[in-house]
Amino acid sequence: MKSFSARSLLFALCVLIGIMLSLGGRVAYAEGVSGKSSVTKVTAKSKVKASARKEVRKKRVVRASSKRAKKRSSVRRRAAVPVSAARVQGLNKVADPLRLGSSVAFVVDQDTNEVLFSKNEAAVLPIASITKLMTGLIINDAALDLDETIKITSEDIDRVKGSSSRLRVGTTLTRGEALHLALMSSENRAAHALARTFPGGEAAFVANMNAKAALLGMHETIYVDPTGLSSKNQSSARDLAVLVNVAYERPLLRELSTAESYSVLSGRRRLEYRNSNSLVRNDSWEIGLQKTGYIREAGRCLVMQVSIAQRNLIMVFLDSNGKYTRLADAKRIRKWLESEEQKAKQAANQIPKHG
Repeated sequence: MKSFSARSLLFALCVLIGIMLSLGGRVAYAEGVSGKSSVTKVTAKSKVKASARKEVRKKRVVRASSKRAKKRSSVRRRAAVPVSAARVQGLNKVADPLRLGSSVAFVVDQDTNEVLFSKNEAAVLPIASITKLMTGLIINDAALDLDETIKITSEDIDRVKGSSSRLRVGTTLTRGEALHLALMSSENRAAHALARTFPGGEAAFVANMNAKAALLGMHETIYVDPTGLSSKNQSSARDLAVLVNVAYERPLLRELSTAESYSVLSGRRRLEYRNSNSLVRNDSWEIGLQKTGYIREAGRCLVMQVSIAQRNLIMVFLDSNGKYTRLADAKRIRKWLESEEQKAKQAANQIPKHG
């Protein structure tokens, strides 16, 4: 009996040891699996972070590459933009005592023809929308009915420079309204419609422009269209001073070119236009007639009849580089003339009176 009990005890002990070993293995296995899971999670997170960093670096490289590409494209675009004819000739490098920003400047006393200031005044250059001053002169002198209606058609679309217009195809205006917009706001479709509806059409109109220029002694001037969009419309500052002087004699051209604003109906819409020369809205300026112009080949241009220092003057500025340069040059000329007048008065007061 004792022997059986010993064997039973030994058997029970062996079973117990087996059970414990089995449980220990399972625990170890579970811990191993858990460890592997933790390592896997950490590795996955590291991979995600590394991938995110790579993506950020990739985006930075793409942005930097895009910026460089845009910069190169911008440089190419700037290089492709044609410079003005005056700058090709180096006229902008000619110095003047007032340090004007315009390549060409010409100021003459309207009453005495005395030249007060000149810079490259004989250069023959593109004149852009200064052309429209001759367009206005032809319409005025032809004595056409200004109340007659004309329609904007597809023929009036700018196919030279591709410029836009607020006058839609189909818009109906009176000839007087079209002339007003052409002179005051430099409306290209309005100017072209004036020539297209002229007796004989645009060809006859341009022929009249050149005939008028020859009649006025503007021998350095040629016109090829009524708008000035073509760079082949060319003249000199001296010739343009003659044109301004003659146009000033027409009250209608004085009135329309110096109006501050004007509106017309286009279908059901009312279009509000402003003068392209902001000086007409400045009460300190007495402007009798004006016209602005711009195409790349001509630069910014301006012609005016103006009263300064008790003198009637004609000013011509061609190839002004900046948007406001031509206006700034006009102001410099005015300040200089007023200063000279003041000096003359002071000198006159210092002369001793005898008797």
